[in-house]
Amino acid sequence: MAYDYDLFVIGAGSGGVRASRLAAMTGAKVLVAEEHRVGGTCVIRGCVPKKFMVYASEYAKSFETARGYGWTVPEATFDWPRFLMAKDNEIARLSGIYVRNLQNAGAELVHGKARLVDAHTVEVEGRGRVTADKILVATGGRPWMPADLPGVEHAITSNEAFHLEQLPKRVVIVGGGYIALEFACIFNGLGVDTTVVHRGPNVLRGFDDDIRSHVAEELEAAGVKVRLGTQIGRIEKTATGLVAHCVDGHATEADVIMFAVGRVPYTDDLGLEAAGVALTETGAVKVDAYSRSSVDNIWAVGDVTDRINLTPVAIREGAAFAQTVFYDNPTTFDHDMVASAVFTQPQVGSVGMSEADARHKHGKVDVYLSKFRPMKETFYGGHQRALIKLVVEQGTEKILGCHVVGPDAGEIIQMAAIALKMGVTKPQWDSTCAVHPTLAEELVTMREKYTPPALGAVA
Repeated sequence: MAYDYDLFVIGAGSGGVRASRLAAMTGAKVLVAEEHRVGGTCVIRGCVPKKFMVYASEYAKSFETARGYGWTVPEATFDWPRFLMAKDNEIARLSGIYVRNLQNAGAELVHGKARLVDAHTVEVEGRGRVTADKILVATGGRPWMPADLPGVEHAITSNEAFHLEQLPKRVVIVGGGYIALEFACIFNGLGVDTTVVHRGPNVLRGFDDDIRSHVAEELEAAGVKVRLGTQIGRIEKTATGLVAHCVDGHATEADVIMFAVGRVPYTDDLGLEAAGVALTETGAVKVDAYSRSSVDNIWAVGDVTDRINLTPVAIREGAAFAQTVFYDNPTTFDHDMVASAVFTQPQVGSVGMSEADARHKHGKVDVYLSKFRPMKETFYGGHQRALIKLVVEQGTEKILGCHVVGPDAGEIIQMAAIALKMGVTKPQWDSTCAVHPTLAEELVTMREKYTPPALGAVA
C-alpha cells in the first residue's frame, strides 16, 4: 500500500525533531505536526527559559559576593518586563533554528493538533487526513494539577510562571521536586518572599538522602521557607491576594500560588486507543527497548514514554529510533548511569545510585562524604556549603554513585558521568591528579570512609 508519508511525527520537541531530521536525511518523506511552538517543553517552557531565569536570579548573590571581594556595588534593581522581553526574543530565535533545521533536512512541518484515526492514518487540524507508513509519538509531558482541589483555578503551573506580567512579592510553591525547588530559588533570588509546601518528609524524592537534606538546609539558609509534611487543602481568593490553606491548619497569603507536583505524559486526545496503542498505568506509551509501541508501525520517544524525563535522553532515544528504522542499524539507548542536574542554588549534580539504592542492590558499600564551605565563600564570610559524596561497592571498589551539591555541580557531574559509565573504580578515580584550587578536586582527594554520627549525636 502506498502512503502519503514514510514517517509522521507527532510533536516537534527535542526527541521528535532529532528523529525527524535524521529520518529525512535518508530521503524519507517526513511530516511533523506540532500544536504549539516548535522546540517543545525544553526550548519553549522548560530547560532553556528556566536557565535564563536561574542566571537572572543568581545576580543578587553575585552582588553580595562582589562587595565581599572589595567591589563597591551600587544599589541594584531588577526589571522583570525587560527580562521577559529579552527571554522571549531568545526563545523565538531558538525556536526558529529548530524550524530551519527541520526544513534544511527535508522534513515538512505543519502546525496543528494531530490525532490518530488508525495505525496508519492521522487527522491534523487545518490539514485533514494523511497516511503514513510509520508513526512516531513525541508529545512530551505536561504539568499535573489536582483538579478537585477547591480554588485550584487560581493557581498556576510552571508553564504560566514563564509569562507572569508582574514579578510577585510573595509566592507559594507546592511540591518538592526539582522544578519546585528551582523556581523557589529563582523567585527567592529575585527578591520574592518564597514558601515551599511539600507533603513529603523531605525534598527531591529519588535523590540521595544526604543530598536531599543538604539542599533543604541550604534553601532555608538562603531565606526560602520550607514547610514539609503537609499539603494545601484549599485556595482562597481575597481582596489582597491568595491564601493557601494547609491541611494542618497553617495558612500562607501570597500573590501567586504555583503547583509543581509532577508532570504526566501528554497522551490526551491523541487517538492512541483508536490505533490500538497500549498505555501504562501513568498514561505513558508503553514501549520496548527500541521505543516500539504495542503497534508494530508506531513508536514513541521522550517524556511521553515516562522512562527518564530529560531532554538529552529524548534526543538520544529519537536518534536511536531513526538509526533502527531508517538506517537499518538496530540501536537502543542505555538508560543506565544517566547524569542529571538540578539548578537550585547551590546546584545539584548526580549520577548513578543513591546510597540507599546501592545498599539495597549491592549489600555492603563504602561511603565517602565531605561537607565544606567553598573557597570563594570562606574569603568573604559567605555561608553556602557544598557537599560531595561517592558510593562505592565493597570488594570490587566500583563507584556506584557520585553526588555533588555546590557551584557548577551540573558541569562537574557531566565529566564524572563519563567515568562512572565506563565502570571506574575508586583506586582508578583516586589516581587522577587533582586540579587545584577547585571544588571538583575534593572528589579525587577523599580517602577516609564516612561513618554517620550515632543516632542522637550532634553531627
